Amino acid sequence: MSFTCWAFIDFIWLFLALAFAFSLCILKLSRANVNYSNSKILCIFEDLIRYGKTKNDLRRGAFLRGFSIFILFSVIWNSFLIRHHINAVFFGVPYPIWLSDLSNALTNFCLSVLLIHLLLWVHSIRRLYECLFISVFSDGVIHIVQYCFGLAYYILLGLTVISTSSISSTENRYAQIHFSHFLGITMFIWASVHQNRCLTILANLRKENNGKVINMHHSIPVGDWFSLISSPHYFAELLIYISLSLTLGGWNLTWWLVVLYVLFNQALAAALCQEFYHKKFDSYPNVSKVFLPAVCKK
Repeated sequence: MSFTCWAFIDFIWLFLALAFAFSLCILKLSRANVNYSNSKILCIFEDLIRYGKTKNDLRRGAFLRGFSIFILFSVIWNSFLIRHHINAVFFGVPYPIWLSDLSNALTNFCLSVLLIHLLLWVHSIRRLYECLFISVFSDGVIHIVQYCFGLAYYILLGLTVISTSSISSTENRYAQIHFSHFLGITMFIWASVHQNRCLTILANLRKENNGKVINMHHSIPVGDWFSLISSPHYFAELLIYISLSLTLGGWNLTWWLVVLYVLFNQALAAALCQEFYHKKFDSYPNVSKVFLPAVCKK
């Protein structure tokens, strides 16, 4: 793949990371004493960054339901890409022309790239299972712009994985096995287990012991990493993407830019969630960290 295409991919992820970092800063600056009804710009800003329970009554414009569609799309999209990736690696079947323009993995093989693609696929399947069979969603909505962005994000993420296949290697596939693979996979499993536990805790707040949903109310979650931070499921998401970078060897600039984007994206979501909890519950602990343990406070 040409340097120009690499630079373009890096630019996209850096732009997204800075956009969410800027949004987080604006949220912090505008949180106190702001009359949203008198500021059309701030109204639009709030509409675009909030979703689900954090949107409350800010429902101006077009909104959609069904958050699971993003995860379902990720599973289908990455299944499609993995099929072409495996065919190219093991059976010599060329990529479609539009994919081959993004990667010259037609003749080169990188075990790390295939591993992170498989891990990303497993992550999407787990999240889809949780959305369909564990999580209990209320009447939260998402802006149509956020909806389109979510679909575009998963397309870009899959293509980013494919783009890293242009890394050439003359080693056979077994000689490419590295300690970083075991480190990344171990961290991936560890973070995934804790994310699943935290999402299960949130879901159980609305269920009886037999699994029957009894209410759609919001409650203060406790247990697992909730004793450390207010949004551990977002922190676990960051750890999962860090584990993918480690699996890739820990040196790839593009994937660290993806991690940077996830950091600010999840930090913004965590800040909005804690703001919601503080407004809804007077007993919510003031000392609770927002997103990163012992780093981000209210």
